Amino acid sequence: MNHNQAIQRALLSVSDKSGLVEFAQALAANGVEIVSTGGTAKALTAAGIAVVAIEKLTGFPEMMDGRVKTLHPRVHGGLLGRRDVPEHVAAMKEHGIVPIDLVCVSLYPFGNTIAKAGVTEEEAIEQIDIGGPAMIRSASKNYEFVTVVTSPDQYARVVADIAANHGATTPTLRKQLAAEAFDHTAKYDTMIAAWMARVEANVGANVGANELPDTIQVALTRKAKLRYGENPHQYAALYRDMAQQDGGIVDAHTVEGKPLSYNNILDAAAAFELVKDLVALTTRGANGVAACVVKHTNPCGAAIGANAADAFDKAYAGDPLAAYGGIVAISARLSAADATNIAKPDRFLEVVVAEYFEPEAIAILAARWKNVRLLAVGSMRRAPTNSLQLRSVPGGVLVQERDGAVDAAAEFILTAGPAPSEALRQDAEFLAVIAKHLKSNAVCVGAQQTLWGAGAGQMDRVASCKHAIEKAQLKLQAAGLGSVNANTSVGANEARANTSKNQGANLGVGAHATTIVVTAASDAFFPFDDGPRLLIDAGVKCLVHPGGSKRDGDTETLCKNRGVTLLVTGTRHFRH
Repeated sequence: MNHNQAIQRALLSVSDKSGLVEFAQALAANGVEIVSTGGTAKALTAAGIAVVAIEKLTGFPEMMDGRVKTLHPRVHGGLLGRRDVPEHVAAMKEHGIVPIDLVCVSLYPFGNTIAKAGVTEEEAIEQIDIGGPAMIRSASKNYEFVTVVTSPDQYARVVADIAANHGATTPTLRKQLAAEAFDHTAKYDTMIAAWMARVEANVGANVGANELPDTIQVALTRKAKLRYGENPHQYAALYRDMAQQDGGIVDAHTVEGKPLSYNNILDAAAAFELVKDLVALTTRGANGVAACVVKHTNPCGAAIGANAADAFDKAYAGDPLAAYGGIVAISARLSAADATNIAKPDRFLEVVVAEYFEPEAIAILAARWKNVRLLAVGSMRRAPTNSLQLRSVPGGVLVQERDGAVDAAAEFILTAGPAPSEALRQDAEFLAVIAKHLKSNAVCVGAQQTLWGAGAGQMDRVASCKHAIEKAQLKLQAAGLGSVNANTSVGANEARANTSKNQGANLGVGAHATTIVVTAASDAFFPFDDGPRLLIDAGVKCLVHPGGSKRDGDTETLCKNRGVTLLVTGTRHFRH
């Protein structure tokens, strides 16, 4: 097939009309006859380009709301017929089929449709293209004679090839375009299959099946190449799951800074998801703005404050040592005043995620840190997602429903100790969310909707309790609570003390310290009462855990004897 193919007739039928007129003009200037359909034909005619309507070629009108227009032998015969096989040529002549040398198709925007909030199943189905993929596949199969174009990004390459080859395309270009076309339709079909499988899974769950489909199709489109992965020797890229409506951080707009790294994306996504859950609490009566600081996907500080500055200061004060070089997410539009507060001396942030950045805020933060990345994500008041979560393991993929549950304090069961006030229930709810977003085993300590310290990723829950107490030690001491000693601490505190001199003031601990009720939450049950005993000795007066251990009674007895409120959520939130 080593020959150039003259382009004498082209069929254009596109949903994405960017660059269409200029492309058609270039074809027409080379004497190409243009056949077109529906809206594409109207756009070309309006631009003064001569067009042959598809119905004139097929002898049939477009029908069934446009569902049937190019599914016809005179279209597919013109694309599939081999010009070097006498029998093909004779059949084309007998049935009045004229060759089509170039087909340009952009498919119905199915991905954009399912990404819209509230889209119905019927609306999605109407955006499943049938005729377009059929023409693309026919033309691609016969790339020896037909040039197939599937994206406006290819227009310049095709026009240049035609110009350089006296109105013809080269076999090299045609083969490249055919390969790109099959890749394009494969992704399109996979995206539809993935959406249908997930719709079916949701329907099954609604009727009590609670099962995942036998086959899961995943449609991933590369959004960005990354410099490397978790480490410099690993290749990496960021892909968008086209079946997901809410892309979260993947869809965030970078308003300042160089591209995100692999680790930046992981941390920014963790920060965003946590703040999104905290924002959900504000719809239940917890007023204010949510903020968190994340390091290595674990929150090291988090708070709900009266405003952006208050929330950020409390979150950053949770653990300033760990927050250095961290990722921050704030559920607010950041003003110049907010940016000035964030950019105080002795602070360093890699990424700031917010709903929106005022221009002055961008300038202030960019001037403070040369390489800071600023991500605008729009409103963080988003419904919890029930999408599927995929995680690779050697030889396969684990699939589960994403943990979108946000535990409600109104449903917590009091199993020991004094009944909690409404403020204490809100603290319990807040810290239960934090524990959900920490790596297991997870225990966190805090008060007044502020994280004081967390223990995460430990092999036993007692170690997590010790870590949480150590991180919260200065706040606990400032509040005059507990008796933290060397046996409780698992590391030196001198450096942390030097960077945390004013933590008590930042967290509102001081003159009224004795009125503060400290709460601790765990992502899973306490298997023994040793962890709870450490927490209570440190000053904790309310414990929150899912319950379910055979020895829950031991923890209940401990809390009853020590006058500690014990709340059971009933929901475990392991995060591996």
